[in-house]
This record gives sequence, C-alpha cells and structure tokens, in this order.
Amino acid sequence: MIVRTLDEIRNTKNDVKDENWVSRRILLRKDGMGFSLHDTVIKKGTETYIWYQNHLEACFCIEGEGEIEVLDDEGNKNGEIYPIKPGTLYALNNHEKHLLRAATADMRLICVFNPAVTGDEVHDENGTYPLLEDEDCTRVK
Repeated sequence: MIVRTLDEIRNTKNDVKDENWVSRRILLRKDGMGFSLHDTVIKKGTETYIWYQNHLEACFCIEGEGEIEVLDDEGNKNGEIYPIKPGTLYALNNHEKHLLRAATADMRLICVFNPAVTGDEVHDENGTYPLLEDEDCTRVK
C-alpha cells in the first residue's frame, strides 16, 4: 500500500513550480500503478498552452474556475471552449492541443497521466512532456 500526504510532497523535487502553475506529483511511474496522479494548481489570470502528445490526461476540478480551449492541429484557436468549475472533469483522450485558463481565482485540479510520468518531465516549447525512460521503474515498497 502507498500512503502519502501533500505535506510530504511540498517543497520536495515532486513539488514542481512554473510561473503559471504548481504540480504536486503524488504518484509517479516508479510507484508501479500504471498512471501518475498530480494535484495541480493553475494560477489565477494565467493562460497555458499544452499539448500532451505522448500522454493521455484526465483532470477533475476541485476548486476555482476556468476554461479549456481546444486548438486545431496547427495550434490555432478553433472555438471550442469548455468552462471548468468544481465537479468538472475533462479528459484529453485524443492528445488535444489546448489552452488552459484560470479565471478569477486559482484553479485546483486532480490530474491523472497515462503513461505515468517519472516526475522529471518539463513542458517543452510545444507544451509537451517528452517520454522519459527512468532507469529504475520498479515499484517502491
């Protein structure tokens, strides 16, 4: 069994910060679950371009409000905008390029990635996490 608290993750290498967001990486590939789990805060008033070319992602909003705008294959706006509020799930099941925006307050999301991330990924210039191969993907006991 794996039991962790956010307090154990805060201010460690699994508490990843960007100017637009904070991602607390709770479960990682090395945990052997087949997915990773993140507690992510999108900062108020920000817009972030993301394209998970190598991962599927599902996010469930638990605090705040915002929106996700789906972009076309070239990254241009195509008009599909979905509001996000507590209780909203969005799943990027087709590797959609998108803009994620937080409205008047920080937006907190619980996010699941498949395949699981190692925890060392950073968004590249395309908004993508590369597929990283870590040397020791064995389950932590």
